[in-house]
Order: sequence, then structure tokens, then C-alpha cells
Amino acid sequence: MDKILTITVPCYNSQDYMRKCIDSLLSGGNDVEIIIVDDGSSDQTAAIADGYAEQYPDMCRAIHQPNKGHGGAVNTGIRNAQGLYFKVVDSDDWLDRSAYLTALDKLRSFRDEDEKVDIFIANYVYEHVSDGKRRRIGYRNVFPKNRIFNWSQTKHFRIDQNLLMHSVIYRTEVLRRSGLKLPEHTFYVDNLFVYIPLPYTSTLYYMDIDLYRYFIGREDQSVTTANMINRIDQQIRVNKLMIDAYDLPEDVPNRRLSGYMFNYLTMITCITSMLLTISGTEENLEKRRRLWQYFKDTKPPRMYRKVKLSARGWISTQPKSNLTRRVYAIARKIYRFN
Repeated sequence: MDKILTITVPCYNSQDYMRKCIDSLLSGGNDVEIIIVDDGSSDQTAAIADGYAEQYPDMCRAIHQPNKGHGGAVNTGIRNAQGLYFKVVDSDDWLDRSAYLTALDKLRSFRDEDEKVDIFIANYVYEHVSDGKRRRIGYRNVFPKNRIFNWSQTKHFRIDQNLLMHSVIYRTEVLRRSGLKLPEHTFYVDNLFVYIPLPYTSTLYYMDIDLYRYFIGREDQSVTTANMINRIDQQIRVNKLMIDAYDLPEDVPNRRLSGYMFNYLTMITCITSMLLTISGTEENLEKRRRLWQYFKDTKPPRMYRKVKLSARGWISTQPKSNLTRRVYAIARKIYRFN
């Protein structure tokens, strides 16, 4: 591997905004490999990707494939990556130039000093298109800053402070060793990306820099409440794959990491349950019942009981209660996640 960092940019009909994303990555120079994955687009995305590959042949690669969804595009990036480290930047997002160069300098030092850091973590910023407001998610209360550490040295995560695809850069070898293969034609696979590989990471590094800019608020985005309900079967699929992945804490002996993963799985399961509830259909209420039954049938009793108990603070035990709607509305207002 002669590149420090591979950045994969999944693109599907992204002609209107992908240039801003890719232009923000070019300042990394030749230590960076940018893989632009054209995922079966029908607009000018493919031509734009080819244009970057032609203009910046030492940095940009364009890969064209039949539509496989976000997960399929990320899989393609991992499979073709030549960089020591790997990051995903969605085509409507971008990286802050100053923070990006700072992060690259640190990744370069890991290579030069032969330090095997498994996961590099930085802050991200919600950029809300509807009102122009920003919300920064940082981890200074969770992780030691500017030094290599392990999971046992981490502290408590707040409910709005989980590791997302936006905040992580994995060592490429870790992703491959974890066997991560995201499901195709499925939204919300980023939850798997920041869950499945974690037990394969042992060394971490956190920089308190605002690296990733997450553009949010367009009506066609997958994370709007309406779109998440319309695609609820895909959310359930991802949720079940997370349930299947590990028995906690048995499969993850580090107590801090196991606790974090347990809380993240609980949160995702609660979000799925809330979406199924607020949809208001009998069919989705039945899907909610079956999801929890699946959890009960496939996981150790202790793990299921603990998740069920933790979930009581999020969702009503009465599926038709308005409490779930109120909790979801309050959480959405406070944390502005869509």
C-alpha cells in the first residue's frame, strides 16, 4: 500500500453536489486515493467521475457498477482500497480542509513510526440545510486526546455521542480482517459499518478536530422520518444483522467496548421500534412484535432481558400509546438527527 488514506465516495445520481465533496478531498494530495463509485447512476454522475479520474490520475479512480446501493458501493471501495487507512465520505457531504490536513499528518506519522492504530476518531458537524444551523458532535469527554489508547481507557458516551461513519477512519486491514460485507440494496448500512468491526480494533486515537461535515435536511435524504418509515423493512434488516453479529458480553470480553456496543444496539432497536409504532399501521405493529420476538429467540436470555429493560426508557410497552410519538419527537428536536 503506497497511499496513506483511501476515501470512498459512493455516488448515485449525485451530479448536483458530488463536485463539492470531491473537491474538498483533493487537498490531501497524492498520499490520498479517492475512489468514486458510480453506483448505476442515470444522470451525469459517471461522466463527472471519469472527469476527475482523467484530471487527477494519481489521486482519483472511477469505478462504475450496476446499482447495488450504498452498502454495495462501500464494499467496492473496501475491496479496491490501496490505502493504509479507509474512510467513507458520502457524495453530499465534505471534509473541512484544515482538519483534513491535520488528520492526514497524524495518519502519516502512524505509518512513518510504524504505529498500528486500528481506528482514528474525529468530530463531525451536522450542517442543517433547512435553517443553516450547525451542531457539532465531539468526544472530548469520552476519549483521551492526541495519544494512542485502548477501549479500557474510554469513558461514558452520551446518548447523542455514538461513533458514526462520519467520525471514524479504520485501518484498512482491520475492515478486511473483520469480514465486513454490507448488504446490497439496503439503506442504513452505516450502522453495521460502525458496529461489526469494533471488536477487531484494539488501539484508538482521537483528535478533537471538526473533520466531517454532514449535510442534512433535504427531503429526499434516506434519514428523513418519512423515508425511514417507507424503507422500514431495510431498517429491520440492518437491525437483525446487528442482533445476529454478537452475543454480548460473551463475544466481546472488553467490558467498556461491550457496554458501548450493547447501548448502540439498544438504541438502534428502539429507533426501529419507534418508527414502526409511529407509522400507525397494524402491519408495522406486527413487525415490531416480530422484531422483539426475533431478539428473544436468537440471543441469550440475559442479553434480551437487559435490552428490553433498557428500552423501557425509550418506548412504551403499549404499542398504540402516544408516549412513543412524544419521545421520538422530543429526541428528534433535541438531537436533530434528521
